[in-house]
Order: sequence, then C-alpha cells, then structure tokens
Amino acid sequence: MTGFAHRPTAASRVAARLRPALDLVLPPRCLRCGALVAATGALCADCFAEATFITPPLCDRCGVPFGGDWGAPAAEEAAGLLCGACARRRPAWRRARAALVYDDGARPLILAFKHGDRTDAVPALAGWMGRAAGPLLDTADLIVPVPLYRWRLWRRRFNQSALLAGALARLSGRAWAPTGLIRWRATPSQGGLGHAGRAANVRGAFRVSRPERIAGRRVLLVDDVLTTGATAAECCRVLDRAGADSVDVLTLARVIRDECG
Repeated sequence: MTGFAHRPTAASRVAARLRPALDLVLPPRCLRCGALVAATGALCADCFAEATFITPPLCDRCGVPFGGDWGAPAAEEAAGLLCGACARRRPAWRRARAALVYDDGARPLILAFKHGDRTDAVPALAGWMGRAAGPLLDTADLIVPVPLYRWRLWRRRFNQSALLAGALARLSGRAWAPTGLIRWRATPSQGGLGHAGRAANVRGAFRVSRPERIAGRRVLLVDDVLTTGATAAECCRVLDRAGADSVDVLTLARVIRDECG
C-alpha cells in the first residue's frame, strides 16, 4: 500500500535493535488474553480464531461484508456494489471501512484498550486499520479523530480515537489534526440508545476548530467502533459544512446489523 511507505526514524531503528533484549525481559503477550505469543502486537492462535477480520467482498460505501464464499474472481467483480441499506439511502460519509466485526471476539480487546489502559496495543490496532483502509488512507489529505468531551477526556486520560489517528498518521505519513474536531457539548452515553436516540444525542455536539484547515481537504475520520453510525454521521455533516472535499470513515471495529444486507 503506497500510503505506508516511510523512512524509519532513529527512534524506530533503536527500538528494533533493543526489541530482542526487551522480549527476554518482558515476553510479548496476546493483545486480547495475555497469553505468551511469538511477536509483540500479536494475537494468540485461539484469540485470532475468534476475531472476525473484515475482508472483501464488502459494500463500497459502508464497508459491511457481504459474507459467503464468493471466491477471488467473484469478489473482484463485487467491487463497487452496495448493500441494501446504502442502496436505499446514501450515508453521510463517502466510504467507511473497519478492521474487525464488533462481536464477542473483538469486544474484550477493544474494551481493554478503551477502559483498561492497554495503550500498548495502539501500533498493532492501527496496523490492522491501515490494511483495512486501503485507498481511503492512500488518498486522505488529513486524518481527524472523533473527539471526547473535555471532562470525559480528563477522566479517561486519553482519547482512544486520537491515539489510533496519530498512529495511522505516523504509519502513512499523512497529516493529522488531533483537535480538528471538538466536542463542545457533553452528551450522555450512547449505550442502550437506538439509531434515532443516538442521532438526537449527538446532534450539534461537534464543531470544527479551524475551518480553514478542513476546506478543500479529503478527510479521513477515525473512531474506535462504528455502531449505528450516528456519531460518525454527525461529524461528517460538520466537516462537510466546513468545506471538506470528502469525508471517509475508518474504525477499528463495526457492528453488523441485519438491515445492512
């Protein structure tokens, strides 16, 4: 993938030389269950088998996998096809992609990252997202994370979406704006809300901090999980109003719903 071409930094070269010694002192462990693994940033065989990575064929707009065994030729022919939901109603974004299906295999990994301070997983998670992004990352002018409200950021101490966006920027060499979007209004948790409730909850909650940096740019919006898409859609509308040329969405995982078919 052309967007991942980059020169290793002095720090990365030093880290590569020190890695064997560090692995002897602190053996690498599975990102999900903590079992010993062969390499840093890996899943053990059991956890890898439980993880559902999203691969083609998939909807060209929302990135939902079509499922079934299409075979390579048929999968290539499926490029550009839309799922039923996107055919009926165009989403707020141009294209969306995710690395994993948010299910029982991915949930412990993501919750440990968000609420268990497993920030050491960021390089591996961003690598998965970069592979899933394909041309979305290659053509992006600016990477922008979905923001947290300031008090939630203070309590959590980090914005998981910003950590992923920063890692993607370093991997790809793309520019990123960690505060390109701000969440200026606190919103209750989205948990337990349906699509309409989530959309109402985040309506008007976001603003662009510097519209001149967004205008005319192809923006890649980064978040951890795409559930109903309400938060991503609201962010896309705000970025569109600021003059973004286009907005794509990239998440670590996404919920798959029956209506996507």
